[in-house]
Amino acid sequence: MVKLLGDLSASYPLPILLVKHHSAREGQGTGKDMVSWLGSRIALDVQLADDKCLLSPGTVYVAPPDYHLLLNRDGSLSLSQDEPVIHARPSVDVLFESVADAAGSQATGIILTGASTDGAVGAQAIRRGDGQVMIQHPETAEVPVMPKAALKKGDSSEAMELECLTARLLDLARKEPGQ
Repeated sequence: MVKLLGDLSASYPLPILLVKHHSAREGQGTGKDMVSWLGSRIALDVQLADDKCLLSPGTVYVAPPDYHLLLNRDGSLSLSQDEPVIHARPSVDVLFESVADAAGSQATGIILTGASTDGAVGAQAIRRGDGQVMIQHPETAEVPVMPKAALKKGDSSEAMELECLTARLLDLARKEPGQ
């Protein structure tokens, strides 16, 4: 995550929504530990996502432990304690499906390392809405299950090294809306 987001400046013009699964040994914590850890390593503002919060550019919104994070059509966030998806709450699928619904062709999803298939179905939803999905190359992922699952679902996703993913994020920031 730090390698992906570390080259983005504090003036990065887009918000970033982040779901991280926690292993049993890591524990759930309050989420503030993740915010503090990531915030001390990157230039972007890092916040724990809050219900009804409006998105701001250059801010990373971290899903709180045990809550699904959703993007609403009005650009605000919602938190939900609906059932876990693929044993995960927060779930990447839930986030991506809401982003696909809210942002349509402007939606972008990125799948990094992980030990679950969570994210693959949500990635399909983004692609169906003509958004773009970028996936960390499984060979460079610490745990390749999530990237492999997303690639297996197919539909024009592309596997990339982390440096290329960062470059694509920078390219997205340079594009005008609707391009």
